[in-house]
Amino acid sequence: MDAALKHGGALDAAIARWGGQRADWLDLSTGINPQPLPLPELRADAWSRLPEAADEAALADAARAFYGVAGSIVAAPGTQALIGLWPHLFAPRRAAILCPTYEEHRHALVLAGHDAVACAGLDDIPADASLVVVVNPNNPDGRRYDRPALLALAERLLERDGLLVVDEAFADADPACSLAGDTAGPLPILVLKSFGKYFGYAGLRLGFALCGNALAGRIAGRLGPWAVSGPAMAVGAAALRAEAATGAVRARLEAQARMTRETLSTAGLAIAGGTAMFTLVRDEGAGAIFERLAARHILTRPFAYEPAWLRFGNIRDDIEAERLAGALCC
Repeated sequence: MDAALKHGGALDAAIARWGGQRADWLDLSTGINPQPLPLPELRADAWSRLPEAADEAALADAARAFYGVAGSIVAAPGTQALIGLWPHLFAPRRAAILCPTYEEHRHALVLAGHDAVACAGLDDIPADASLVVVVNPNNPDGRRYDRPALLALAERLLERDGLLVVDEAFADADPACSLAGDTAGPLPILVLKSFGKYFGYAGLRLGFALCGNALAGRIAGRLGPWAVSGPAMAVGAAALRAEAATGAVRARLEAQARMTRETLSTAGLAIAGGTAMFTLVRDEGAGAIFERLAARHILTRPFAYEPAWLRFGNIRDDIEAERLAGALCC
């Protein structure tokens, strides 16, 4: 697989290989909401002035209300920035990652000097691991971990002076699995939230760290002042408030996911997992399917470590469903 395609959304690399213009492509290679809310009207000085304390407070209040958080919350320029930051707050030690999952977690831990161990499940976590990373729901298979099991794990890590990091990039469409409401207590939990994926504004670069006060202070200190732009704060606060009131984004994502899975199943593909934001299929011919779709300017997400897997982001509507179905049957 082309190294440039190892993450979803590499449309420029796809165009370089298979041709066409950006407008010709149906990009299903990410789990990003394909139909974002309309952008709110911004104050003119959102672009010309540094963010004010009131802007930061408005964003934090909107995020607390949407995520159900009573404790500290730190805004960052995307969840990826937080994934790369938090491992440097701890001296090198044994860290466990539930795999297979988003590979940047392991990369960040190794860069920070930690001994990162891949584990297949919660029962496989080494007794001497004091840092544990769980993506819940998992990317790319949608596997979910029960809240009681995760809280029990956090209890054990408390005894080791450790930390449970839960990447909830795809949890906002399934909030029952979230540990966001548990971050204000004594347990060592850091929850990472991705604004861009759920709301469809990945280019805005906005994410959140939900955790106890002490860790929040250390994260904020590493990020420094004005880590999030004024426009990102304004868009984020408006979208979070609107979704907390209506739930419209969640309803649309669920409908799109149903349509996507129906289209894939009708084409004879076996659904292996997923969330309201993406669907994973398993097929021994996944590589050939990826190539065939790409030749028709439909980009999906293959996995070098599991060649039988292919991940599809949500299609938006009947037009995209018809296009995908036509490409799959030929």
